[in-house]
Amino acid sequence: MTYKFDVVKHRKKIFIITLLVMAVMVTSLFVRGLNLGVDFVSGTRLDIHVKPNVNLEQAREILQDLGYQNPNVRVGGSENEFIFFRLSDTVDTGQINRIQSAFSEAYQTKVNIQEQTVSPIIGRETAMNAIKAVLIASLFIILYMAFRFEYRFAVAAVIALFHDALFIVGIFSLFQIEVDLVFIAAVLTIVGYSVNDTIVIFDRIRENLDLVKPKKWDELAKVVNDSINQTLVRSLNTALTVILAAFALWILGGESISNFSLALLLGLMAGAYSSVFVASPIWVTWKWKSMQKQSTKNRPVTE
Repeated sequence: MTYKFDVVKHRKKIFIITLLVMAVMVTSLFVRGLNLGVDFVSGTRLDIHVKPNVNLEQAREILQDLGYQNPNVRVGGSENEFIFFRLSDTVDTGQINRIQSAFSEAYQTKVNIQEQTVSPIIGRETAMNAIKAVLIASLFIILYMAFRFEYRFAVAAVIALFHDALFIVGIFSLFQIEVDLVFIAAVLTIVGYSVNDTIVIFDRIRENLDLVKPKKWDELAKVVNDSINQTLVRSLNTALTVILAAFALWILGGESISNFSLALLLGLMAGAYSSVFVASPIWVTWKWKSMQKQSTKNRPVTE
């Protein structure tokens, strides 16, 4: 089945909508920032296992009674049986024992606490390594696509990748969802998925260019639209399959992979969008300007 969507015709509207969404994400990053987990900042995270359906306000009151002012605490787990308490400083065994005793007494049950502590040096090193991983992945993608296709394809694909990454990061910033190492794994997974989908469309564009050899704008636009429509069923089927799997992971996977699954779900949707509505329109706009310049350069000079 082949569709007849005219993506190229509406590319300016698509660019405006995309830029507006990206502006919201960038503004959120500057205004709200990211809720960095202990993987990236120094401090301690205590995972306090209490009992199902624990009350957040009661947990906050217990910690305030222990002397912790405005504690950074949230409830999680498949049955809300965990209390996650983050501190900017390290804690000693005595503090952990007092917290454990207070919760055991309040809830009349045995309480277990798991501690995660990260030093400032390790936190900075982890953050830098995460940034390097994303940049190195993008660099190799540019090199591969420049060799496999042409540099315009490579640049358009990387712009689409940064769109996907910025969308995920922006959503996590807007809703202050904790960012940890698992989140970085999700971003790298999205980078691989998104570029694969983009390559499928670009490969079809290249095949059709060899057949048609367009000289006019209408011919070039038709090549891109036909290529998108010819691969759209494949792209939609692939996207829906992995999106449903990611959604199931998010709903049923539990607290430990909840953020990873959410980032994966959002990134898959952003990747499916950018492959069709970001990468291809950028390439066709750039390609046409290049063809116009080449035509002007080859035009004979007359007196």
